[in-house]
Amino acid sequence: MVGYNLHSIWIHMITRLLTERIKARIGNKKAILILGPRQTGKTTLVKNIIAGYSGKAMYLNADEPFDRQQLTNASSAQLRHLVGTHELVVIDEAQRVPNIGLTLKLLVDQLPEKQVIATGSSSLDLANIINEPLTGRLFAFHLLPICWQEWVAHVGSLEANRGLDQRLIFGFYPDVLNNTGEERAMLTALASGYLYKDLLSFGNIRRPDLLEKLLQAVALQLGNEISFNELANLLNVNKETVARYLDLLEKLFIIFRLTSFSRNPRKEITTSRKIYFYDNGIRNMLINNFNPLNLRQDKGALWENFLISERRKRNEYAAYLHNAYFWRNRGGQEIDYVEDAGGKLSAFEIKWSAARKFKIPLAFSETYPGANWSVIHPENFEEFLTAPTV
Repeated sequence: MVGYNLHSIWIHMITRLLTERIKARIGNKKAILILGPRQTGKTTLVKNIIAGYSGKAMYLNADEPFDRQQLTNASSAQLRHLVGTHELVVIDEAQRVPNIGLTLKLLVDQLPEKQVIATGSSSLDLANIINEPLTGRLFAFHLLPICWQEWVAHVGSLEANRGLDQRLIFGFYPDVLNNTGEERAMLTALASGYLYKDLLSFGNIRRPDLLEKLLQAVALQLGNEISFNELANLLNVNKETVARYLDLLEKLFIIFRLTSFSRNPRKEITTSRKIYFYDNGIRNMLINNFNPLNLRQDKGALWENFLISERRKRNEYAAYLHNAYFWRNRGGQEIDYVEDAGGKLSAFEIKWSAARKFKIPLAFSETYPGANWSVIHPENFEEFLTAPTV
């Protein structure tokens, strides 16, 4: 348990886009929850918020047994005594605290003059535990690996573009960015120490070997449509087990899926799905392939995963309300990425080579004549990742 004031700490970090949005919610008499994968910088983010806070702040680390004990099943009187005169209360790794949802509810309801910020490395149980007690009392944010906008702001456009190949291979986890030359070791440590930890602890996973094989199978099909039946046959398990494991991996922010877009189900595919990784480095670690791009057969898939995952981060941080899809019709024509924002469609085809020509499928343009469309390639991709969303 640590108290902070404005001048007691200064954390040097890459400025995160969520910082100002979170600060804007301070003082609104609701708890603030920051969820995201392990090792994406949640602790650093909240400590920087503390450093810039003008009042008295308290930092509680629920990984520490003493701090966890103080928060476990505490009464409102005990919480009031614990918090004292601190105006900002940060609870890091809040999922470690039993019944944390009720504790946060007491803090919000009984100490409304205090601002509570809680972080969690897993949405597996934390979101489920707190949602019901904190209905209407919560602002939630997702902190993902460093995004392209943040990286450009930190190192400059020239340096970021110079290192683009490295980001396609090693990704954007902070430890990877901070340890040039040790990227493989950092990614291995992330996987062994953090990638499966929440699943094994909270997900009731009885077969870690199956989890690893499933992730490898998905990693090898990057950019392709995924069949639960084919994965189940490959791994010799039932389809329901595959679906459950993939759902858990989504809740841990390791993967996310796109479904197929259609307003004309008789002519367009409606049940297909593609799976992408939030981070290219984690994907490449799973298949143990860190070869340079000029030696790879999957650079097109890496480019597609990079752009779609970065677009997802960009939209998340900008609070851009939209639905994301890919599109394919029964004749085999397809578009890599489609966004539907309030009925307005934007379609994007992703190409590694700017020289490759692409015409939007006639079936799509005729069915959706008002849709915007673009081809995204290495010469114009930054607008796709940094342009204003509204």
